Amino acid sequence: MKVLKFGGSSVANATNIRQVADIVIKGAESGKQIVIVSAFGGITDQLILAGELAANGNEGYKELLESIEKRHLDTTRELLPVTNQSSSLSLIKQYCNQLDDICEGVFRLQELSLRTKDRIVSYGELLSSQIISAYLKSLHVQNEWLDSRLVISTDNTYGNAKVDFVKTTALITNSINQSTQNLFLVPGFISATAEGFTTTLGRGGSDYTASIFAACLQSSVLEIWTDVSGMMTADPRWVTNAKPIPFISYQEAMELSHFGAKVIYPPTIQPVMASNIPVWVKNTFAPEDHGTLIETLVHGSDEKIRGISSINKIALLNLEGSGMVGIPGFSRRLFEALSAQQINVILITQSSSEHSICVAINTDDAALAKLSVDKAFSIELQSGLLEPLVVEDGHSIVALVGDRMKSHPGVAGQMFGALGRNGINIRAIAQGSSEKNISAVIATPDVKKAVNVLHEAFFENVYKQLNVFVIGTGNVGSKLLAQILQQQSYLLKHMNLQLRITGIANSRKMLVAEDGIDLSNWQQRLQESETSSLQNFVEIIKQKNLRNSVLVDVTASAVVPEIYKQLLTKSISIVACNKIAASSGYDNYLELKNLAREFNASFLFETNVGAGLPVIGTLNDLIKSGDRVNRIEAVLSGTLNFVFNNYDGTIPFADVVKQAQDEGYTEPDPRLDLGGTDVMRKIMILARESGYKIEMTDITNHSFLPAECFEGSVEDFYLAMKKYESHFAKLYADAQASNCKLKFVASFTATDEAGNLKASVGLQHINPEHDFYHLYGKDNIVLFKTLRYPELPLVVKGAGAGADVTASGVFADIIRVSAQ
Repeated sequence: MKVLKFGGSSVANATNIRQVADIVIKGAESGKQIVIVSAFGGITDQLILAGELAANGNEGYKELLESIEKRHLDTTRELLPVTNQSSSLSLIKQYCNQLDDICEGVFRLQELSLRTKDRIVSYGELLSSQIISAYLKSLHVQNEWLDSRLVISTDNTYGNAKVDFVKTTALITNSINQSTQNLFLVPGFISATAEGFTTTLGRGGSDYTASIFAACLQSSVLEIWTDVSGMMTADPRWVTNAKPIPFISYQEAMELSHFGAKVIYPPTIQPVMASNIPVWVKNTFAPEDHGTLIETLVHGSDEKIRGISSINKIALLNLEGSGMVGIPGFSRRLFEALSAQQINVILITQSSSEHSICVAINTDDAALAKLSVDKAFSIELQSGLLEPLVVEDGHSIVALVGDRMKSHPGVAGQMFGALGRNGINIRAIAQGSSEKNISAVIATPDVKKAVNVLHEAFFENVYKQLNVFVIGTGNVGSKLLAQILQQQSYLLKHMNLQLRITGIANSRKMLVAEDGIDLSNWQQRLQESETSSLQNFVEIIKQKNLRNSVLVDVTASAVVPEIYKQLLTKSISIVACNKIAASSGYDNYLELKNLAREFNASFLFETNVGAGLPVIGTLNDLIKSGDRVNRIEAVLSGTLNFVFNNYDGTIPFADVVKQAQDEGYTEPDPRLDLGGTDVMRKIMILARESGYKIEMTDITNHSFLPAECFEGSVEDFYLAMKKYESHFAKLYADAQASNCKLKFVASFTATDEAGNLKASVGLQHINPEHDFYHLYGKDNIVLFKTLRYPELPLVVKGAGAGADVTASGVFADIIRVSAQ
C-alpha cells in the first residue's frame, strides 16, 4: 500500500489532472493506493479572500464565488464525457450553494470566526477531490471518495488543528480495511473535531494529511507529487544553479522545510519518521525524474551541507538588563508571555553573560509581543533592572542544513566568512545542539544575495561567479570588454571563474542585465539602452546586491571616484584605471584603503602606474614581506618616452605629440602628460604604496614646457608648441651635445626614518651608462632601492602605455579580486 499526494499546481487545470490520472493508473499495479489531493491551484487564497470581503461588507465576494464555481464547472465539463457530467455538475452546484449561504451569513454578521473560515476553505479540497474521483471513474478506474473529515479527528484549534492520532488511526484503518476498493480519493488539508465541526491542518496541510494516512496505515511509501523534481539545494527562483537533492534524511528535510523550503509542509515528516516510512518527492510533470527520497539513511553523498533555506518577515526581540544576570526564570517568563499570545519563537540566542536574550518571531506578531513582554516585566522595567523590549523588524533568517556538519570543522567559519566578504551583516546566530542547522539573522534586502553566496561557497565548487560593472567605454574600456569576451570560456574552463559583465555605462548610456551582457553585441545594446546617470547606475548596483560585485572605472573622470566610498561600504570592490582617487588628498586615499579593508572589499589600481606592468603589485609584495623602500627612480610616462624617443628635430615637436595622442598613449588632455602632472601622480602613488604620507605639493615639478602652453584649450596647446619649436629643438640639441638622451624622470627619496622625504619630476640628460638610456618606444622603467636591494635595484621594465596593455592590467586586477 502506498499514499500519494498531489499539490495545487498538479491539479490546477484539466490538463494537469490528466497527468495526475496517468500517474495514479500506472501505480495501480502496486496494490492499494490512497490519493490525497489539494484544492485547485490558487483556490484556497480566493476562498479566504471571499470570506474576508464578506466580513468587511464588500459584495465583491459574490463575484469571486461565481468565478470559483465557473472554474470548477468548466474543468468538469472539459474532463468528463457529456454522459457522465450530470451528477458531478449537480454536486459542484450543491457545494457552491452551501458556500454562498455561509458567505452570505458572514456578510450579514460582518464577522468571520476561525471556525467559519475553516468551513469556507474546506470547499477547495472537497470540490477538487470529487471532480478527480469522477474523472477516474469516467476512465473506468474504480475508486472510493473518502471524506477526510470523517477519519481525521482533531481538537478545535481552528486553522491549525492538532490531530488525535489514537482515534484517527482507528478511524482510517477501519475505513480502508472494510472497503473492497483498491483506490481511494481523499481531500487533503481538512479534518473535523469530535463534534463534527470542520477544521484545517494549516496551510500546506494536504502534505500532512498524506503523512497521517501513511503513518496510520503503515504504508510502504509516501509520494509527494509537486511541480519540481524534488527538494533543491536552494530556492531555484533565486539560485540559478540550485541542484536537486537525490537523498536526504528525515531530520534534514524537517530543518529545510521549517526554514522556508516550500516543497514539503514542515509537520509532514514527523508521523512518517516515527514509522520509518520513506517519503519520495516527485515531479508530476516530469515523473521519470528521480526526485528526492527522504528516509533514515542518506545514500551516496559526502556533502557536509544538504541545503540552504530562508524565512522572511522576521522580527527580533531583544531583552537586556543588568537585572537578568544570575537571576533564574527570566527566559521562562519571556517564553510564557509569548506563548500566552500564541506567538511562535523561531530562533533563540542568549549571551553567555546572561545580560541579554534575543528571539526571532514572525513580524506580524511583533506588536502583540511587545505589549505582552512589557506587561510581563513591568516591575523590572519600572525599577530600571531591564531595558524596554527592543523590536527590530525587516529581517530574514538564512540557514545551512546538513547532518554531516558536526563531523566537519569550520562550517560556521566558512559560512560567516562568505557572508562577511560580501558585506552581509549578521544580526544574530543560532546553532542547535544536534549541529544539523546553523541559522543567521540578516537584513531582508540581503537574503537573496546571502543564499547565492552560501550556495556558491558550499555547492558550486565548479566555479565562482564575479559580477562586473564597467564605467567607461572609450579606447581602454572597449579593449577590456574585447579581452574579457575572448577569455570568458578560458577562465571558466581553467580557473573555474565565471566572469560576468552585469553592467556597462558611459557618460551617455547605461546597460544592466543581471544574467549578464552578451559581449558580442554590447555596443548596439548600449546604444539602445536608457540614458545614463552615474548616481542611478550606482543605485542599481546597490539595489541588485549581487554577490562578488566589482566596479571597474576605466575613465579619466574626476566625478566617478566620488562614488567609490558608497560602493566600498557595500562590500563592492573597485578596480580603477582612473588615477584620481589614488592621487587625491592623502586622507581620502587612506580612507578608501581603510574602507576596503573594513568592508572586505578590494581597491586595486595596478594600471595607475605602468599600465599593464606589475609595478604596484611588486611593490606591495616587497612591503608585505617586510622590506622598506628607500628610493625610487622611474620613467613613468609612456607618452613622454615615446615623444622623446621619436623627436630628433627633423619634424616638429607638436607633430610627435599629436602622433602619440592619435596612437592612444596620452591622457585626453596631453598637457597632463607633457606638463608632468600625470608623472607626479604616479610617483606619489608609488610613495604612498611604499608607506609614506605624501601630497602633490611635496613634489617638485621641473617643467620643460613654456608657460604659454598651459593656456587655453588643447588646440591652443598645439599652436603654442609650434610657436616654441626652437625651444624644443634646443633641448634636443643640448642633450645630443652631451651624448645623452632626454628622459622625463621621477624620483622619490626617503631621507630619514622620521618620515622626511623629497620627490621631484623633470627632464634629465641620461648618459649611455644609465639604466634609463636604453629605454625605447613607449616603455616605462621603475628602479626600487630597498633594504634588500640597496646597491643593485629591483627593476620593473616594459610597455607602459597603450590601450591594449592598460586594458590587460585592468583585467589582471579583476582576476585578483576573484581570488580575495
